[in-house]
Amino acid sequence: MTFTIRPSREEDVPAITAIYAHHVLNGTGTFETEAPSEAEMAARRADVLGRKLPYLVAENDGEVLGFAYCNWFKARPAYRFSAEDSIYIAESARGRGLGSRLLAALSQAAEAAGIRKLIAVIGDSANAGSVGVHRGQGFTQVGVLKDCGWKFGAWRDVVLMEKVLGEGSTTRPE
Repeated sequence: MTFTIRPSREEDVPAITAIYAHHVLNGTGTFETEAPSEAEMAARRADVLGRKLPYLVAENDGEVLGFAYCNWFKARPAYRFSAEDSIYIAESARGRGLGSRLLAALSQAAEAAGIRKLIAVIGDSANAGSVGVHRGQGFTQVGVLKDCGWKFGAWRDVVLMEKVLGEGSTTRPE
């Protein structure tokens, strides 16, 4: 399968919403329990773009198969060089290397936006796919928050991973 990774557009929001809704309703990669509306997903996308951070999609023949973005890890100004990544793939496109390619593109775009540390907050320590994609892109595991989420009738861990971008903490930011 060939696909193109590009900046998201407004007309991608319905597909982004559908992909995310599937993960909310069927997976543990996100701890949301109710799928957000298109209007909410559009507002979230606008928030990311308003911060001059990347919001990407992967498409094949005009069909959006996945999306990835990053947003500030925390809202306080001291965190402005650290961002949390999010990647979601359509069920029909899983297992084809799309997540890895999206994360690589997101890492490059985040670095270009001035991010020095990309942080993965992965729902469910059993989420081997996401942990593997992140590890394959140079992330290292820095911790596990045990049993901090309740979804689908069970306690779920959160896996914390990080990747240094560019000069990381070796130089002062401008």
